[in-house]
Amino acid sequence: TMDSQDCIPTNSKEDISHHIKGSSGKYYVCGYCAAFTNIAVTFPIQKVLFRQQLYGLKTKDAVHQLQKDGIRNLYRGILPPLMQKTTTLALMFGLYEDFSSLLHSHTSAPELLTRSMAAVLAGTTEALLTPFERVQTLLQDYKHHDKFTNTYQAFKVLKNYGMREYYRGLVPILLRNGPSNALFFGLRGPIKQCLPEATSYSAHLVNDFICGGLLGAMLGFLFFPMNVVKARMQSQIGGEFQSFSKVFVKIWLERD
Repeated sequence: TMDSQDCIPTNSKEDISHHIKGSSGKYYVCGYCAAFTNIAVTFPIQKVLFRQQLYGLKTKDAVHQLQKDGIRNLYRGILPPLMQKTTTLALMFGLYEDFSSLLHSHTSAPELLTRSMAAVLAGTTEALLTPFERVQTLLQDYKHHDKFTNTYQAFKVLKNYGMREYYRGLVPILLRNGPSNALFFGLRGPIKQCLPEATSYSAHLVNDFICGGLLGAMLGFLFFPMNVVKARMQSQIGGEFQSFSKVFVKIWLERD
């Protein structure tokens, strides 16, 4: 009797483990596909936003700057964000589910706390991909157009300055990733509950689109200062590694 009873929980644990692996794998794939589509469609808009962050330009001036660069340079620098974002979003959704399952099964903490911790851990892990954001900043900055012709060349130049140079601007990325992930996953459910109940697959897609759009706009606005500081820090090659607070104060004084 004891043998048969022992078998039951063992099998159920195996089933649960298999289910978790299968479902988390789905989240990795979905995150990857979503990021690929997002970058391919919105890259020119992101480039305008980047120029505004780095130089404090008005929208029309940033657009005019891109027009002067020409259509040939419109998608210049897309490879790093494509590689970084597809991997980042795959990790964001996949690791969030994996960390949530891990924390839920190994701690007795409230679900809200374990979910929040899982989101922060996923965001912190994503920061390992900082070198891609670093190279993206250099390729999108028109001041470096004559120095770099492609992603490989930018990585090669940074290599001469040591590994630390790849991670310039890491602090604002860490301050952005963890909290923004926690807010994204924490608010996703409540926002969906406020939307009309979805009774079909297409309605679910519309709700997901609205929810993602609202969260994206809100988090983009909320963490915009982090991205401004990050862009300023990462536009520099070599020299002093200035602290987050020092760069933030410098930008603040420039805009007064």
